[in-house]
Amino acid sequence: MPDNELGQPVGQLLPGWVPRPAPSAPVLKGRYCRLERLETSRHAEELFEADRRDTTGESWTYLPYGPFGTLADYRRWVESVQDGEDPRFYAIVSTDRKEPRAVGVLSLLRIQPESGVIEVGHVHYSPLLQRQRAATEAQYLLAAYLFEELGYRRFEWKCDALNAASRAAAQRLGFSYEGTFRQAVVVKGRNRDTAWYSMIDSEWPVIRERFDAWLRPENFTEDGRQRSPLRPA
Repeated sequence: MPDNELGQPVGQLLPGWVPRPAPSAPVLKGRYCRLERLETSRHAEELFEADRRDTTGESWTYLPYGPFGTLADYRRWVESVQDGEDPRFYAIVSTDRKEPRAVGVLSLLRIQPESGVIEVGHVHYSPLLQRQRAATEAQYLLAAYLFEELGYRRFEWKCDALNAASRAAAQRLGFSYEGTFRQAVVVKGRNRDTAWYSMIDSEWPVIRERFDAWLRPENFTEDGRQRSPLRPA
């Protein structure tokens, strides 16, 4: 760790560092899915129909909104977020099927170009997306875009500390646990402790190799089951 002229420890200098561009891609394309800017006219009806397969509303437990009882309610929510830049919402369109359709949502938020830091959040996967290749590829597409095209230094994942599925997903995808912020927010009238995870640019090449290997078509049987799991680095 370097010292300053007073002999005090300081962070490493970053020669040539400049703020990074804000995310602007309208579409990110992969083998099994593409991410499209969320739009009411293009995505709301498909997403609502996909979400209705969650008959108990379990997938909405840890989000500050939902479940939505009617298409009109869901359309109003999409209309309220679709034009925002922070959060910047994307629909996950599964292309690994006869007819591509929107089956999930995620967003980029807490965007800090000056520090090269960004977070993925508002992740909601319908039953049509859960445990599918496209669910993993969607996260891969975001990470590759942020690290390789925009040059960000840090990618964050935060979730309710009680959300065991989200915590397991973060670690499977290569995010590292950093700690829990106690009594961080109130969601739906309840306390939420928030678990923090991150991956950084120096870790990305190894994480990308794992993604690339897992996403290869030959890693899956004819009925879509994985041959080798996506393991943390």
